[in-house]
Amino acid sequence: MVGLKPKKGKLLIAEPSLTGDVSFNRSVVLLAEHNGEGSVGFILNKPLNYSMNELVTEIEVPFPVFNGGPVEQDNLYFIHKVPDLIPQSVEISDGIYWGGDFDITVSLVNTGQISQNEIRFFLGYSGWASLQLDQELSSKSWIVVANNYESNIIKEPAQTFWREKMRELGGQYLLWSNAPENPSLN
Repeated sequence: MVGLKPKKGKLLIAEPSLTGDVSFNRSVVLLAEHNGEGSVGFILNKPLNYSMNELVTEIEVPFPVFNGGPVEQDNLYFIHKVPDLIPQSVEISDGIYWGGDFDITVSLVNTGQISQNEIRFFLGYSGWASLQLDQELSSKSWIVVANNYESNIIKEPAQTFWREKMRELGGQYLLWSNAPENPSLN
């Protein structure tokens, strides 16, 4: 369903008009929090050229790291679907959780008790001040859609995610699903 109100657990799909925006061009953002004080989310489809074992010396496994957004890019965040294994997790919705005990998470990753299909790491996050996201929605920068993937969203392939969402939206968005990222290079 398109045109939903922003709410934690929903997805923000960047409108094609955000083409020049370095941070959010062709982004799919999972809203982790949305309230009167503002909004927090994580870009799901912007993998970085780093792996966790390159950034955190205690982690031995080369899990991918994603650009979560332009705020606090020197901090590490994670979402997951194993709250029974990671204490102090905060539920976002539909079996997706945010954060938790990092030391325990490192141990679980290193011992293979958590797979890449159960957790996603981010440098930074996407943040909006009170009413800022509402203003961006009014100016048609984002489309709010349901997270039909629920906890399986962690497994979605980053490279094609935005295009897939454009195809699902259909209509005027179908053209964008096949357009090059930079139309001027076409």
